[in-house]
Amino acid sequence: MSSLVPIRFQSQDLDLMAQAEGRVAIIIPDDGKLNPAARRANRLTRGAIARLVESARFGKAKTGEVISLAWPCGMAAEALDVLVLPRRPDAAEARKGGAALAKLAAGKDLLVMAGNQVRVEDLAMGIALRSYAFDAHKTKADADNAQGAVTICHVKPDEAEAAFAPLYAVADGVRMTRDLTNEPANVLTTTEFADRLKEMQELGLEVEVLDEDDLTKLGMRTLLSVGQGSHSPSKVVVMQWNGGDADDAPLALVGKGVVFDTGGISLKPAAGMEDMTMDMGGAGVVAGTMRALARRKARANVVGLVGLVENMPSGNAIRPGDVVKSMKGDTVEIINTDAEGRLVLCDVMWYAQERFKPVGMIDLATLTGAIIIGLGHENAGVFSNNDTFCDAFLKAARAEDEGAWRMPLGEAYDKQLESRIADIKNVGGRPAGSITAAQFLQRFVKEGTPWIHLDIAGVASVAKETAYAPKGATGWGVRALSRFVQDNFE
Repeated sequence: MSSLVPIRFQSQDLDLMAQAEGRVAIIIPDDGKLNPAARRANRLTRGAIARLVESARFGKAKTGEVISLAWPCGMAAEALDVLVLPRRPDAAEARKGGAALAKLAAGKDLLVMAGNQVRVEDLAMGIALRSYAFDAHKTKADADNAQGAVTICHVKPDEAEAAFAPLYAVADGVRMTRDLTNEPANVLTTTEFADRLKEMQELGLEVEVLDEDDLTKLGMRTLLSVGQGSHSPSKVVVMQWNGGDADDAPLALVGKGVVFDTGGISLKPAAGMEDMTMDMGGAGVVAGTMRALARRKARANVVGLVGLVENMPSGNAIRPGDVVKSMKGDTVEIINTDAEGRLVLCDVMWYAQERFKPVGMIDLATLTGAIIIGLGHENAGVFSNNDTFCDAFLKAARAEDEGAWRMPLGEAYDKQLESRIADIKNVGGRPAGSITAAQFLQRFVKEGTPWIHLDIAGVASVAKETAYAPKGATGWGVRALSRFVQDNFE
């Protein structure tokens, strides 16, 4: 497991700049006006900062960009980083600026002379998000993945630290989601996943693990059918955060937790199958969000439910052509065993509604490759039966700079899911593959329950680094969901 980079705030002390090792950062607005820290750096470096701001290079710099002066004279630091940032940046600009500093720091100590910079808490959030590294399985220490200490000097350090505290809690939720999503499947088995979630009881979460006997009694046959070809036992983990009024119905978050997906009997091609360790990404986001809510003591009632299974081919695996009855009672003809995530979600979604009668429900899943064809790796697909509920989430996602794009639903797509021998098929063919998957799930949403389905197949784990994360797991969704809860339920 990784850990968050330590970040501390202290009063502005310009004398620290000369002796600080590692990297020192100053902030200059695009008009080039020097603040006290920049003027001190200019004196230490014998006018280098003044020459920089007068250069064509500075004139071409974009908001959030960092210009580095290596081994600056008059300073002990190995680099002086100049962050170009407006005096009053928005949250995304400040966070991307902090992330740019963290990327360059690469494990070195970082001293940020923030002065009276507005949104310094968001700048710190960017540092926390981008300082992540997953090296749990490296036998030799990687200098680029080491964690240095971050010190931020500000004229009002106590206020800045107080504003940063809830953001740091959310960053910890993102860290957990990334760790879970990055873990190999031989480490993150269904049992190990459940055990890690149980550890969050120390944060005040109520955590309950339902085993296969419990799931059989509940009638979760579609979920159990996915895992029946694996030696790893299928489980459902229920996490409750009761931070609101006792009489308030909770918001329900439901996550797909397929710890490895071979495709089952409908076996996937070998090329790229190693990436299917991330097919539990939806459950990872739910877990990270619940951690964030508990750590920041959210004043709301939220329940997170994750279905944990492994989809393997064996003599006991479910076959194409089999018919399985869901917990709801609908029968499902299995056309493709690689469309397993919806079989996991439909039972957990029904259980969540039966038991908790939530005020609304959001499910998350790395569900379809089709959503990547449609939206690439920039946006998650958003499907919903309720405009108000959906618009509130999209607003939260925009505020947190997490890409999300609403996709359509409609009865016409149901025709693709009609089965000759059962109530419904689990796939509807190639056309509109993400939409028919959402239509399948909508069948298991009770009338009157506001619902959002988030297809995160394109954003949960990526092959190239993003503004806030190195390549690999991104933790997409934790920030947006935490903001959604904050804005609408607290």
